[in-house]
Amino acid sequence: MDIIKLNRVLIALDYNPSAQKVAEVGYSIAKTLGAECMLLHILSTPIIYTSVNYDPIMGFSGFEALENYQLNSELLSKSAKKYLDKVKKHLGDSKIETIVKEGEFDQQIMETTKNYKADMIVMGTHSHQWLEKILVGSTAESIIQISQIPILVVPTNK
Repeated sequence: MDIIKLNRVLIALDYNPSAQKVAEVGYSIAKTLGAECMLLHILSTPIIYTSVNYDPIMGFSGFEALENYQLNSELLSKSAKKYLDKVKKHLGDSKIETIVKEGEFDQQIMETTKNYKADMIVMGTHSHQWLEKILVGSTAESIIQISQIPILVVPTNK
């Protein structure tokens, strides 16, 4: 049996406070494997960044101030980059790459995986209400169906 070497791990992070757990688990696995690591945040629906349900992640509260501005992709992208830099600092590794993309979550995760030549994807999954799952679907489920590389799904429900 051939042993497969995992050289690059892509960690997809959303705006949820549980992203800290996903980042820490993904980074720990990457370091254990001696792999490079990339953090990805995808901008999809601007309104989620101004939700009253949004909580700061790892001390980052940059998105909260956006409710006073006209939401535009440049402002959101800068804030998301700042967020990923904060996560990178929290993990304590300046070699971690970061990228912010816009679009549909599953499409952007798969495109970034291909471009980065990732050997593994790490992402979180939330326990959504059944109606929301029917209407919105699950990014993790979609990625599992189309990915040809290993995926680690970190459960983040409370």
